[in-house]
Amino acid sequence: MNQPIPKVTDADVERIAVRDFGNAQLSQVMEILQEYGKQEWNRPGGPRVRLAILKLANGDLEQLSMHTKIAIQDGRDVLSLAEYPRWTAEVGFDEVSRKVERAVIDEDWKQYREWLEKE
Repeated sequence: MNQPIPKVTDADVERIAVRDFGNAQLSQVMEILQEYGKQEWNRPGGPRVRLAILKLANGDLEQLSMHTKIAIQDGRDVLSLAEYPRWTAEVGFDEVSRKVERAVIDEDWKQYREWLEKE
C-alpha cells in the first residue's frame, strides 16, 4: 500500500526550525541540519529528511545532533520514525489486513500534517 510522501521545501525547514528552536538558536540548528547532505549518498530528499530530523528532535539540540548523525548513515531511518511512526512500530513488514494498514497510514499522515502545519 502506498504511503503519502510530503512535498516540503527548504523554507518549510527554516519555518519549523524557528518554531521549534526560536530565532536565537536558528543558525546553530541550521548548521547542524546542513551536515546532512554533504555526503554523496545523502543528496536526494534534503528538506524532507531535515524536517524528519526536526520532528524527532522536538526542540532539543542534543536530539537534533543525534538524529542528524542517524540520517547521515541512512535517511530512511529518520523518515520512517518521523513520517510513519505507527506504521513502523505496528505494521512494518508484518502481514495485516489492508483495512488495518490503510487506517494506520491515514493516522500517520494526519499526525504528520498536523505537526507540519502547527503554528
